[in-house]
Amino acid sequence: FYRGGYLFLQSVYYGLQMNKICRKLKNKYKFLYDINAILSDLIYARVLEPASKRSSYRTAFEFMEKPRYELHDVYRALDVLGNECDPIQSETYKNSHFIGKRNDKILYYDCTNYYFEIEQEDDDKKYGKSKEHRPNPIIQMGLFMDGDGIPLAFSLFPGNTNEQKSLKPLEQKVIREFGCQKFIYCSDAGLASENIRTYNHMGERAFIVTQSIKKLPAEDKAWALDKSGFKRVSDDRPVDITSLPDDDTSLYYKDEPYTPQKLHQRLIITYSPKYARYQKVIREKQVERAEKMIASGNAKKQRKNPNDPGRFIGAVAVTDDGEKAKVHSFLDENKIADEALYDGLYAVCTDLLDDDVSDILKVSEGRWQIEECFRIMKTDFAARPVYLQDENRIKAHFLICFLALLTYRVLERKLDFNYTCEEILETLRSMNFAGIQEQGFIPLYKRLKITDDLHEACGFRTDYQFITKSQMKTIQKKSKGRE
Repeated sequence: FYRGGYLFLQSVYYGLQMNKICRKLKNKYKFLYDINAILSDLIYARVLEPASKRSSYRTAFEFMEKPRYELHDVYRALDVLGNECDPIQSETYKNSHFIGKRNDKILYYDCTNYYFEIEQEDDDKKYGKSKEHRPNPIIQMGLFMDGDGIPLAFSLFPGNTNEQKSLKPLEQKVIREFGCQKFIYCSDAGLASENIRTYNHMGERAFIVTQSIKKLPAEDKAWALDKSGFKRVSDDRPVDITSLPDDDTSLYYKDEPYTPQKLHQRLIITYSPKYARYQKVIREKQVERAEKMIASGNAKKQRKNPNDPGRFIGAVAVTDDGEKAKVHSFLDENKIADEALYDGLYAVCTDLLDDDVSDILKVSEGRWQIEECFRIMKTDFAARPVYLQDENRIKAHFLICFLALLTYRVLERKLDFNYTCEEILETLRSMNFAGIQEQGFIPLYKRLKITDDLHEACGFRTDYQFITKSQMKTIQKKSKGRE
């Protein structure tokens, strides 16, 4: 049994010239083991069969080209990769231009965190607000992604650090070492403080960020919630959004100058009837649950989750003559009505004062892709929980996950974004072969349109009824860009 899906990842790996980066590392550190084989195998295994480094080493023996290194070499290589984490990122970015133009005029930034299977804090592994709501120590990651959803750079920082402080060091590195001087910074409201906006107003940079309507100054908030003054995004026609048909799917907006402190900005409020209907349905279900909680006597007002139905439950102390005060729970209609005011509304701030609204909103809508990057790393590539303890090896682990994500995303672009992540990964993981002793290989997968497109994108074919050993060696050379 042989795994053949790695050949398509290998085509991207060598297209990024990662082998040349590894050659520089070998010349610098003078080690004897093959760091290129180790790094590439760890990346392929992270995509095809994500597991521990020991398990990835065993998985590599199922590839056509079996490892000639030992397990202890893998752990030695992790130390080097951790040391060289930043230079590897900048070199890989520069090399990525060889396999296609990077859309680096728009850079998205976001943060997430990863938990460790430990109980006590250690080094950067600190107790913080876990995205998975776990009690374990965490480490945080900041990630820059380009306008096509392809990762650009990442950094790690302690789990108890405010994520806003993570941006500037990584952005300075991107400007200085990656040569990205002119771009639009895009993020959600949590990474869009006035200081961050001011920083990204400097030089040739600009920003498009999400704005919380609830946190606007009173006057601007009242204007945002006012249903008048909206236009349709598609043709700028004024529209009364209070009289739209139930099945309307258009997007509407209004904008005004906005200067909360010193920086002149543009505040854009959008209204989506479709999103308003969705929010209303969700809230109605939550209200039903709140009513059931009151009826069952399980009504706790203080809830950590902002979407918990308990937020709609009010409490009042009721006293009878001569009796001890009792807490009476009730459905807070004012709270429900207050939330309904925001249905369908969304706010964006930018320093692009003269650009077309539709272009600004299109950039802002692309933020979903960075959330997908984190989902792929965490779920499909099993980046957490992290079992490593040494700081350098932890860096190496996330570098491998980052490079696996980069490799996958480039392959996704080669396929013109025609397939979902699940379709691509399922196909790569199923493209296996049976080895016939001393003769050759028989494909064990079914030929489909996606397999045809993978072969077309990578410049070789493995979907013959029978492949001789000589033919397989030629395929392996082609996957490395060698004829």
